[in-house]
Amino acid sequence: MIYYKKIYKSPLGDLSLVADESGLVGAWFLGQKYFERGLSEVPILGNHPFLDLASNFLDAYFSGQQPNPAALPLSAQGTDFQQRIWAYLQTIPYGQTVTYGQLAQELKVKSAQAVGGAVGRNPLSILVPCHRVLGSQGQLTGYAGGLDKKIWLLEHEGVRLDRSTKVL
Repeated sequence: MIYYKKIYKSPLGDLSLVADESGLVGAWFLGQKYFERGLSEVPILGNHPFLDLASNFLDAYFSGQQPNPAALPLSAQGTDFQQRIWAYLQTIPYGQTVTYGQLAQELKVKSAQAVGGAVGRNPLSILVPCHRVLGSQGQLTGYAGGLDKKIWLLEHEGVRLDRSTKVL
């Protein structure tokens, strides 16, 4: 397997964008939890059309547009359960949030904790918007890239937060 990598400079810090011949494999903040996890080979730094698509998506996103993530060829590696959760994350509209419990109920999964584990291992930060998932009372819970980034992303999308970092 050959992986291609590009460093994307975002307002929140550098992202490592990785693709293979099938699509985008990952978008990780440098140093985040699970950074580049699951890659079987060291990625080659360089250009690739899928990396360009991801960069264009992120440019649009950070400039305040609402790019369509369905246009991105994704090739994240995960279990069938994780893939199911990640597919659902892609349906959460820009500027909206759901709770882990709502996600579990919607997908008929008995454990919101299992859902949380899959959400937390999402390898495609921002592109698959796991930052839009909250705790049961609307509180901000963990984010592999850091809670400060989750807050920034939600506020960037117009989600109003109160002082205790709950969604209003």
